[in-house]
Amino acid sequence: MMDRGKSAIGVFDSGVGGVSVLKALQRALPNESFIYVADSANAPYGDKSTAFIEGRTSATASFLVASHAKAIVVACNTATVVAVQALRAHYSIPVIAMEPAIKPAVQLTRSGVVGVLATERTLESPALAALCRRFGETVEVIPQPCPGLVEAVERGEMDAEATAQLLRRYVEPLLAKGADTLVLGCTHYVNLSDQIQRIAGPGITIVESSAAVARQLERRLAETGNLSDGMSNAETRFFTTGRADQVQPVISALWGATVHVQAIEAPDARTVA
Repeated sequence: MMDRGKSAIGVFDSGVGGVSVLKALQRALPNESFIYVADSANAPYGDKSTAFIEGRTSATASFLVASHAKAIVVACNTATVVAVQALRAHYSIPVIAMEPAIKPAVQLTRSGVVGVLATERTLESPALAALCRRFGETVEVIPQPCPGLVEAVERGEMDAEATAQLLRRYVEPLLAKGADTLVLGCTHYVNLSDQIQRIAGPGITIVESSAAVARQLERRLAETGNLSDGMSNAETRFFTTGRADQVQPVISALWGATVHVQAIEAPDARTVA
């Protein structure tokens, strides 16, 4: 039987955006190995049907489990709100997921106005509404859908003027309404945090949840006795359902070092039984 402590942690996103989460996980757990899957052939998820997102999430999780993952991190807010409950019901290994950082944003705001940048699918989800009811009753939470940003990150256009124009279109109305705290409710947007900060200015606080996800992952692995003992060489492997020659330079740019990305066929999009 394989030693789970020496197995890798599976991480996946609709595309390259979850690399921001992967970086936080590796910083927190440097002795762990990781398998990252970018479902780039199907990005973005934000405009897809529930059945499609469930199918893609199930198929990617199946690939990670077949690769002996000891835990799965759903590094995608849209996949989380649509499909994480089915994954947790189906698999016995820990399934850690994203949650927009509404609670810390409410604690940090001074103006009492919080802006949430996310995909339409995430903003319309009952999960986000529940978070706002639970933590946001004392403040004004303003949702801001951001069409086009995921695609810009997928193309590696983080510093393009067209991306800056989109960011200004989405951020400036929130500032005009008094928001002093911005929640990045999509892992793709975290890769644009420097650009967002420049537009918003130094007095605006930007929050996202990758560090909290890393802490939760560490807790779950410790509870199950599956933390790496550090005796094996940790490695991070990257896969994509898209074209590796297109995805590899983008992930390398986001990762901050040249990485090898292996193309895999997108499995059948079947929902979890």
